[in-house]
Amino acid sequence: MKEPDDQDTDEGRSGSRSDGRQSSRSDSKQAPEDTTDDLYTDEEESYFDDDLDFGYGEPSSTSFQEFIQMTSSQEPPPEITEEEEEIVKKISETFFYNYEELVSIPYVTPDSKIPLDFLTLEHSFGYDCKKRANLQLLDSSTILYIAGNQLVLLDFKTKDQMYLQSSSGQGIGAIGVHPDKTYFTVAEKGSFPNIIIYDYPSLRPYRILRDGTEKAYAYVDFNSEGTLLASVGSHPDYTITIWNWIEEQPTLRTKAFSQDVFKVTFNPEDDEQLTTSGSGHIKFWEMAFTFTGLKLQGSLGRFGKTSTSDIEGYTEFPDGKVLSGSEWGNLLLWEGSLIKVELCRTGMKSCHQGPINQIMLDEGEVITAGSDGCVRIWDFETIDTADIIDDTGLLEIEPINELQVDKNVNLFSMIKMNETGNNFWLAQDASGAIWKLDLSFSNITQDPECLFSFHSGAIEALAVSPLTYLMATTSLDCSVRIYDFASKTPLVQMKFKQGGTALIWVPLTVSFSAAQIIIGFQDGVVRILELYDPKGLTLFAGRKKNLDAELHLKHVFKPHTAEVTALAYERDGEILATGSKDNTVFFFDVEKDYTPIGYFTTPGPVCQLTWSPVSHPESTLMTLCENGYILESSSPTFKNVDDHDVVSYEIKDMLLRCFHFSSIKSKILRLMEIERRERQKELREKEKEARRRRLAEESEAFGEEESLEEESGEEEEEEEEPLPEIFIPPTPSPILCGFYSGPGRFWVSLGSYDSGFLYHCQFPPFVRGSDFQKQADEPFDFRFLEDTEDNPIQKFTFSSNQTMMFCGMRNGAIRVYILNQSDPSLTSLQDYWHFSVHDNDYGCITNVSVSFDDKYLVTAGADGNIFVFNIFSQFMVQKEMKAKIPSPRFGIESEPIPEDIEDPKAYSIENARRKREYDKLMKEVEEIKASKREQIKALRNEFWKLLAMNKELPVHMQFQRTDFNIDARIHAEINKKTISKIQEVETELAWEKQKYELGLKKLQNRFRDPLESDTVVVYAIQSDHQIASYRLVKPSKYSKSKRPSQSERRASKMERFEKEGPGRKESLKDTSGSASIQEESIIEKGKKTRPRTLSEIMVGNQVEKTKKLIQKAERAQLKILQRKKEWDELYKSKPDDDYEDPKDVQAIREAQTYMGDFNLKTAPDYKIPEHMRINAAKKEEELGHLDSMAHGKKRYMNKCILSLRDLKLAVIEEIQCLVQELKNIQLSIPSSKHIPIPQIPQIYPEEVPERRFQYDEETLLRFKRKQKKRQGDREDSKQTGSGSAGGGALGFLKQSYGKEGDLTTRDSLSRSSKASGYIMDLPKSSEFEKAEPSDVELEIMKRDEVKHLYMQQYLCSRIKELTVTFDAELHLLRHRKLKLDTKMKLSDLHHVTLFQEMLLLKNFEKQENILQESVNSLDKEEQDMQWKINETLKEMEEKKNEITKLQEQEKALYAGFQSALGENNKFANFLMKVLKKKIKRAKKKEVEGDADEDEESEESSEEESSLESDEDESGSEDEVFDDSICPTNCDASLFELALQLRERRLDIEEALVEEKKIVDNLKKEYDTLSKKVKVVAANLNAAEEALEAYQREKQQRLNELLVVIPLKLHQIEYVVFGEVPNDLSGTLVFSNHSLGRLQERIIQLQEENAKQQKLNKECRERRKILIREKREMAKTIQKMEETVRDLMISKFGRVINLEALQTLSVNMTLEELKIKKLRKELSNAKELRMWEEKIAQMRWELMMKTKEHTKKLHQMNNLCIEKKKLDSRLNTLQNQQGNAFQGPRKADILAGRKIAQLVQAQSEKILALKEEIALLRKKGGLILPPIASTQENEMKSMDA
Repeated sequence: MKEPDDQDTDEGRSGSRSDGRQSSRSDSKQAPEDTTDDLYTDEEESYFDDDLDFGYGEPSSTSFQEFIQMTSSQEPPPEITEEEEEIVKKISETFFYNYEELVSIPYVTPDSKIPLDFLTLEHSFGYDCKKRANLQLLDSSTILYIAGNQLVLLDFKTKDQMYLQSSSGQGIGAIGVHPDKTYFTVAEKGSFPNIIIYDYPSLRPYRILRDGTEKAYAYVDFNSEGTLLASVGSHPDYTITIWNWIEEQPTLRTKAFSQDVFKVTFNPEDDEQLTTSGSGHIKFWEMAFTFTGLKLQGSLGRFGKTSTSDIEGYTEFPDGKVLSGSEWGNLLLWEGSLIKVELCRTGMKSCHQGPINQIMLDEGEVITAGSDGCVRIWDFETIDTADIIDDTGLLEIEPINELQVDKNVNLFSMIKMNETGNNFWLAQDASGAIWKLDLSFSNITQDPECLFSFHSGAIEALAVSPLTYLMATTSLDCSVRIYDFASKTPLVQMKFKQGGTALIWVPLTVSFSAAQIIIGFQDGVVRILELYDPKGLTLFAGRKKNLDAELHLKHVFKPHTAEVTALAYERDGEILATGSKDNTVFFFDVEKDYTPIGYFTTPGPVCQLTWSPVSHPESTLMTLCENGYILESSSPTFKNVDDHDVVSYEIKDMLLRCFHFSSIKSKILRLMEIERRERQKELREKEKEARRRRLAEESEAFGEEESLEEESGEEEEEEEEPLPEIFIPPTPSPILCGFYSGPGRFWVSLGSYDSGFLYHCQFPPFVRGSDFQKQADEPFDFRFLEDTEDNPIQKFTFSSNQTMMFCGMRNGAIRVYILNQSDPSLTSLQDYWHFSVHDNDYGCITNVSVSFDDKYLVTAGADGNIFVFNIFSQFMVQKEMKAKIPSPRFGIESEPIPEDIEDPKAYSIENARRKREYDKLMKEVEEIKASKREQIKALRNEFWKLLAMNKELPVHMQFQRTDFNIDARIHAEINKKTISKIQEVETELAWEKQKYELGLKKLQNRFRDPLESDTVVVYAIQSDHQIASYRLVKPSKYSKSKRPSQSERRASKMERFEKEGPGRKESLKDTSGSASIQEESIIEKGKKTRPRTLSEIMVGNQVEKTKKLIQKAERAQLKILQRKKEWDELYKSKPDDDYEDPKDVQAIREAQTYMGDFNLKTAPDYKIPEHMRINAAKKEEELGHLDSMAHGKKRYMNKCILSLRDLKLAVIEEIQCLVQELKNIQLSIPSSKHIPIPQIPQIYPEEVPERRFQYDEETLLRFKRKQKKRQGDREDSKQTGSGSAGGGALGFLKQSYGKEGDLTTRDSLSRSSKASGYIMDLPKSSEFEKAEPSDVELEIMKRDEVKHLYMQQYLCSRIKELTVTFDAELHLLRHRKLKLDTKMKLSDLHHVTLFQEMLLLKNFEKQENILQESVNSLDKEEQDMQWKINETLKEMEEKKNEITKLQEQEKALYAGFQSALGENNKFANFLMKVLKKKIKRAKKKEVEGDADEDEESEESSEEESSLESDEDESGSEDEVFDDSICPTNCDASLFELALQLRERRLDIEEALVEEKKIVDNLKKEYDTLSKKVKVVAANLNAAEEALEAYQREKQQRLNELLVVIPLKLHQIEYVVFGEVPNDLSGTLVFSNHSLGRLQERIIQLQEENAKQQKLNKECRERRKILIREKREMAKTIQKMEETVRDLMISKFGRVINLEALQTLSVNMTLEELKIKKLRKELSNAKELRMWEEKIAQMRWELMMKTKEHTKKLHQMNNLCIEKKKLDSRLNTLQNQQGNAFQGPRKADILAGRKIAQLVQAQSEKILALKEEIALLRKKGGLILPPIASTQENEMKSMDA
């Protein structure tokens, strides 16, 4: 079958690519040629060429679908000829490929009789659950998923499977299903893999897409219509391709990203938009038409402030937004290429716990599936309209519904089932399951149903029952599963805490029913499980429904500390061996319930254990280590030794033989190279011999020389390359597997460098004490394995008769070697059957097992797949088989389950034994230490006794303490050791010390530092009264900071502008005016610097004359204006009829506000005044003020109490001194006269709380003893701990007080100085006691006694006085504090009320601020509009004044012209008609320039006006009009004046029209603004009403708060029948001050009423007087007006306007026209002279140009003559040279070209000169420089 040519693209542009790669990969599965008629129905040229224009007119108007349709139906362009190699054929819609020709088939060695169907796939128990989108739905009951190299179609209702094999044989990358479910696509892996699209349900290959990526496809997706297919490749190219899959053509192609791309999808609403996501990125694609054609343009999503994340799941919204997941579980909403908002749940919780793997949009809801096993439903509208609200970029939303599937579920993908009326979904669980979910969330919603359960991840171990068709598997997913692979049924599974790593079936010699399996786990534990059929058990009531099989835990033990990697039973079943990665092999006695025998250590991690078969004479164990060591040990013997006497299980005398593998691969390759070269050499020798014979026959023809040359060439060919060097890998190759071939011999397979061979090895003889690491043993034989250089054998097993060796390869393939019987040396290892089954990248086969009857082969791989194959047999009978489950043992249900080892840190058998021995040893050591301590204690007691006896001896007989030191060096050494130990202990306890210091610091920061002062209790001395200070914390946050009120109204910008604006405008005007004045002054200065001409002097005189007249008129007008202004001010000062005094208005407003019927705050229509409105900020300020005030009062009281405590301390110190003095005095007086010594007051711990934090060594020792006592007896410590603690504290305080009691103040010393001085001499009298005193002495003694008695009485009274004084101070301060306590309680109540109000106000604050801002904005808007209205009114007023001025100017113009005419002028009517004639004028153009341009513009304007006028007026002399020619006998000056005034009138009228238009526009603007102001005012009123209603609601909520007001009975004046009623809800609470103010206000209002009545009476009388005076003034004004009218008539004959008469005293228009005329005449004369000079200059230039061109004509004539001569010469030369040579030479050609160019240049010059001559002949012709031609330039360059 001939396939269509491949197509490729470059940078997103479709085009053919013929790189020869397809031809190098010759497709062996091409169809026969006879199928081409069906394949190619219409021959078309390639329309994806690079030169093809994809525009088709307007690029934006052509959609991508239209582009595909156009390109698919486009005719071949005419430029493409039949010589082009690549031709694209259109494929018939009914064409299908042959599946048998596409599918990969097993490889069988040639000339072998192995059938292709040697292994037939029977069933798949696995599922690659961690592959993306590996679950697709074809119809209501068929699902599609990838399992290794197979595509499985599973009917989940009948559980039947169908398989499609990979065509490449290297795995499948991705799958996809057509939207119509009629096709599904299989994107494969391999070298430039294909995408095969199958028809469903026929399963025939429909289309094949080629060359879309280099290694493998990662994802495929159809568009919504199914016409396009998008694919993305994996490493290394990551190519994204858009396919027109029906035509098998790539449409667009480009590189998606530089890292892994997980997914590519079309936008369901727009096929021209795609999205890709992957490792750390998301990218948005769009198909765009460019000038080079259709391209795929990508925009990389920018995360911004959000952390970069891998994007697994996303979905496109209809409006172009994209919602994606993240690694931390939040949703990211993308708009454009930026994150619009990040969505999370309430409380900043993530939407999912972990990555979000899939997001779907279904029926207006967003569905997310995460790795936390949850499915959550979100509202689409909420997400689509979401936006950020703060700087965090997060928005909190909550799901509508959610479903927790199960524990330990990781949802990877979901797909909806098309069942009408149901909302069922299928979910891919990365933990190894397929779920059916009901997302209807109704009352009848079904629970999640697990349809299928598989292993998650690699299968670590697999074993087959030796008796029936049962299979056991384990994996790192912590499960053990049992399958019946004959009936294709999973039976039972069991979960554990750790993953399984090794598993074997217990042999029949141990369990005759084959009911036990043994499993090794990650934590080193080995468990033995027993399988049985629960149906054989007695059924009791309440027992759950029996399953097909159950597992029972029989034994559990932990021999290792690392994962168990190998398990093996001895051939007789007596010993179990376990190997682990902890480099140990442990043995157990099976018969004695797996009693430990011992273990030995290995030089590396154990990977396999194999016991010698029965054919060997001895039972030995071969241990294979990963690092290249193979050990052999004999079967250990069990010694009957008491378990307590065993110190360790290690077998010290284990005899081990070791084989340390040394690489010989390089030697093998060297030998193979030598053999190859020898064979080549033999072939060459044969060829040489044949060649010599042939040369001998041909020697006569060629001679001897050639033969010698050939022989020398052959000798050169014989020089060979050097042989490969011997190489030993630095890192030993890992041993993968091995098996015994005979006693002491074995075969091994190695990985890494040494792969590609099977090595036959032999153990060396045992040498005691040899070092294994120094050994280097080499195999003695090997077998070469084809195609295993990088694909070694991982596992192998044999059939029961040893004729088949089944090998599991690293790339997931199965290889079966057919062997001869009894061939341990593998001499027949040649023919094999090879087929790829598991995934080629990560599907390394971990186990291969054969059933007990060699009918089935079971394989397990690292890709999580388990395949069951039927082994080919000639006697195979097709019948249904089923495994027999072992029957339960008798009493198994009552057998106790052993205690499982679930703690991974539990001790192993050896470690437990060592721990027991260590504990035993430590116990013995402690006993020895205790006995030694007793001996030392006895010696220490004896030593203390000796020291006591030494002290009892006389001083001169006592030994010194140093005499007891036997050797000072011993003590020094002991001290040194003690110091070092102390330092060591300090170092050891440094961390603990720092820990507790930090803990103490934290406690202090939390509890002590916030305290400003702790509670201090001061007790009275003689009574039980006491006073306690306030426990005062630092000021609260409310008293520290003042939060600004957000709802306060601020002055708007317009208000500030109104304050600053006018002055600023005037200043700007002033500055602009000053600038213009400066410019004028500069101009005037410039004028003054140059001398004045006669014309300027004439014009100046005329201007000065006119100025004087103008000044005179202006003075008169200024006087009139001044008089008008005075009248206007006078009229403005006149009050209106409804005028009201502002003071009265303010008084009325205040009266309305503060007087009348006031509503209570609880009234529903209560309106809150502006000054009484409160918000949270004000309330916080009020609360802070209250806190600071209470804090200040409490702090002051605490200071008073502390000073009182200090006073008590001083009193106690003084009393201590006085008591001491009193005791001294009482020593010198008789005891009968002693007064009882007053008791010294006591300081209590509560009075000095700061001393609780003071400690010394004795306190610490006491604390240590107390801690020990608590540890000894916890219950007693609870009872005695408080007493001991109190006693300790009191003791400590007593000690500290004693120390402080020694200190006395200066006051106490000064007071007792006299008494102490008197007592100093008392001891002297005792020296003369025996002598009898004399009378004088008796008198002195009596006097002293009296003095002492006085001092005794004085001291006692002084002590009493101090005590009484202190108690009085305490009582006084206590009374003050009680009052303060009352106030503080009231402040606390007020604080609670304020705090409640503040919380309530904070709830209202947000909405209130919004309303207030709305009111402020509307108010500002209203002010702005009002300002605009005022500005518009001002502008209108100004424009009206300008209109009035213009009208007055027009009147003045007519009046002036009338006065100029004079009386009785016969041409008055004609001139007035001329003046008043209405003519149309063109708009004046403002042209800047010199005087010439002004004149030209004036002439053009006159011409235009003449064309536009109705009467076709013209200024030419030829045309005559009635109103443009002065009549005869008419004054020409008057006629000119009429024309000039007419122009001025027209100017005035135009200005009036413009001003009226402006006024109209201003009126319209004013009306618009007025309407807007009304709308804004209405909105403002509504907003103010809303704010007022909100304030009222807030006030009502404040009124609902309960306020506690404590009252005394005398404060309650609401009494009913002399008693206080029970219900006081209807009462009002007033303070006395407020009540007094209300009563005073009544009196004030009465006085104010009388005063206002008196003032009203006076104002009425004043009004009558003013009315009378107004009448008299009106009469006076009327008389004066009559007098003025009479004077005007008498003087002028009529009533005239005096103001107009004054302004018309000077005809300004006429004077201005005269000055203008004079200036124009002077300027015209000057210009006339200038033009005469220009004409003369131009004449002279014309003469010079004429001479120059005459000269050029002569030159042209000479050149023409020269040209004729050259032509004739050229002709003669051509005639002469043409005869001499056959053809023209190069030099002649060049010369001819030069001459031709010269001739052409000259002819161009001639033409240019002729044109110049013609121009010069014309008048006013412009002379341009000659244009040099390109040929002339080239000639010049050639000449140069």
